[in-house]
Parts: sequence; structure tokens; C-alpha cells
Amino acid sequence: MKINTKCVQSGYEPQNGEPRVVPVSMSTTFKYDSTQTVGDLFDLKADGFFYTRLANPTTAAVEKKIADLEGGTAAMLTSSGQAATTLSVLNLASSGDKIVSSSEIYGGTYNLFNVTLKRMGIDCIFVDPDDTYGLEKAVKTKGVRAVFGETLANPALKVLDIEKWAKVAHGANVPLIVDNTFATPVLCRPFEFGADIVIHSTSKYMDGHAVSLGGVIVDGGRFDYKKGGFKQFTEPDESYHGVVYTESFKDAPFVTKARVQLMRDLGSMISPMNAFLLNLGLETLHLRMPRHSENALEVAEFLKKDKRILSVSYPGLQTDGQHAKCKKYMNGSGSGVISFDVGDKEKAARLMDSLQLAKIVVHVADARTGVLHPASSTHRQLSDRELAEAGIKPGMIRLSCGIEDKADIIADLKQALDNM
Repeated sequence: MKINTKCVQSGYEPQNGEPRVVPVSMSTTFKYDSTQTVGDLFDLKADGFFYTRLANPTTAAVEKKIADLEGGTAAMLTSSGQAATTLSVLNLASSGDKIVSSSEIYGGTYNLFNVTLKRMGIDCIFVDPDDTYGLEKAVKTKGVRAVFGETLANPALKVLDIEKWAKVAHGANVPLIVDNTFATPVLCRPFEFGADIVIHSTSKYMDGHAVSLGGVIVDGGRFDYKKGGFKQFTEPDESYHGVVYTESFKDAPFVTKARVQLMRDLGSMISPMNAFLLNLGLETLHLRMPRHSENALEVAEFLKKDKRILSVSYPGLQTDGQHAKCKKYMNGSGSGVISFDVGDKEKAARLMDSLQLAKIVVHVADARTGVLHPASSTHRQLSDRELAEAGIKPGMIRLSCGIEDKADIIADLKQALDNM
């Protein structure tokens, strides 16, 4: 099936007399006829559902759909995008280890890596996404267990050179994790360019309506954990009577371990109702992403012509420095988010406060147009130096173009600029 059809059909196949729409299984527990069956489930010898913290019929159907959309072997939904990022790193790194990350990432992820994981003994080396030498040097550091980047950086909108980053990561025998939230598999499928693990905040474009909090981890199923010395995958897990993930679950050792070990212990699973709402959003993802991109391109062109705007960042613009990578990795579609600079925080506030259609929201990537001032919100905890490294200026506004009529979005921006 083509990806458009997969958005609608994949993940769930109703049998004779069953619901046509993925049903919501609002049950934490599942009944079995024998103790042997339950024992086999706990020993990972049989597939099935026994507690919704680990798996649920609704959740499983949506996980299959997302894995199919990304071209992965398996997926695991989480309670949020932040949970997906956390579990993906903890699945690879332990106290005393390190990870390498692009410096141009979402502020919440930056704080996770720079503060919380550091307290857990996992250090992060941040590198400029365009600094090949710095990346090569960083991955050779003793103890590095993963490399991380965003397909389309939030909010700097740098396009990650996935192929280059994958080559460098694999040269050091470590996997590449790519956050594909802003691009979605409709615009980019990172596994096709060498990524090993793909994650999303499904609360954004995948849901598309700002109603369902969630995240997902997708396993590419191709990384050789033996070469990297990842003993947690290649040696017996005594908490499951000696199961070896790379032997028993060859197609998806990463997601399997994340589910049965980390999700078992940390419990950050999405709710069945949120999974159901997410699936409704996925059914129109292929329709919404072109509209988001079309609107954003026209809005970016409008902003580019206005002399009151100091700079506009949108990879869909042919004049943008990221456009060549956008063509390579996203078929030239820049998704729906634009970053532009009006000079200082005060002007940004005046413009944003004057908007009528677009609303000030601490969210991004849904059907409604929204704006935010990253330096004083999502990236507020960063120092001036860290803000600069993340590509965030004091007067930067992040504009998330919805699927309204583009003429109305532009008219709203025009009257707000006039009031700035």
C-alpha cells in the first residue's frame, strides 16, 4: 500500500462481524483460562495482553500503523514525546555513559539531556548539526552509546543531514536516534537514510488536533548491537529467565527491550483513549501535511518580503540555506512551522499580542495556527550561550501554520505587523 492508504488502513484488520473502526479497549486487565498461559506471557514465550501498562489491543493497532508508516519493524507508544525520548536513551545508556546530540533541538529535550539525564550519570555532548569534524570527534569519546538529532529542529528549523549523521554514528558502532516529529513519515522516513531508531511526539502533527498527548518509539530492526558491545541486548536478561533480545526478538530487539524492561518498570504508557484519538488523527495525516506545508510556504514568502522582518527560517523556501537538504530528505516540503525574527523580545510580544486568528499557545503542529516566543517559553531555561547554540534569537517567533485558509493567516499577520 502507498503511504496515503496506510494512514487510513494499516494496523487493524477487522474480522467478520467486528467493529470497522479500531475499538477502544478501556480495560487495564485481560482474562485467561490457565495459569500456564499467563506464565508464558510473563516469560515472553507467547504474545498477548495481560496489563495495559505493557500492551493493549487499541494501543497495539496504532503501534502497528506507525511502524508501517515509518518503515520500521515495531513500535511502542508512550505517554508523551518526552517519555519516548527518555526511554530511547535509557534503553542504550546507563550511568557513566554518554550520548551525542545536535545542539539545535527542542528545549525540553535539551533540558532532559543537559540536566535530568546528567543527574542520572549520563552526560551529553552537544555539537553543531553542520559541524562534521565536531561530530566525528564527539562520537569517538569513550562511553558514547547513542547519537541523537531532529529531522527538522524545533524551532531553529535546521534540517538534519541524516545520511551523514548515520554514517558517523555507525563508524563508531553506535545507533542514530532521529526525532521525526515535525516532518512525520509523510514528508521524511529517516530509516531510508540510515537512522536506527525513530521517535515522535505524537501530540503534534500525528494527532493533529491538540487533543491527545503521546509519543512513540519505532525500531528500525537493522542495527547490530553485537558490534557496539551493547550487552543489555546480546547477553541474558535475568529478569526474564535469561532471554537474549537479539536472539529471541531479532526483528525488533530495541523496542522489545524498551517495552518489557523499561515500560515494565517506569510505566509511561499511553492510555487506550489517547491511542484511539491519535489513530483518528493519523487517518488524515497524509491530507494535512501537504496543506500545512503549502500554507507555511506562502506565509514564509509573505514574511520574507516584509522589511520589518529581519530574517525568516523556513526550509521550503528556495532561498533558505536548508533548502537543499529539505529537497533531499523531505521532497522539498518544509512542513508547517516557520521561525522569523522581528529584532527583540518587546517587538515580538507586541506582534503576538496583536494577532487575532493565530493564538499564543505552548504547542505546535496542529490544525490551528499558533505562535510562541521560544526564548521566553520552551527554551526559557537556557542560558544566552545555549540559546545561541540552539539558533534562537531574542526576537524569534515560532509560527505554526494551521490548515485554515492561507489568505486569512496572512491577513492576520499583516494587521499584527502594522500594530507592532
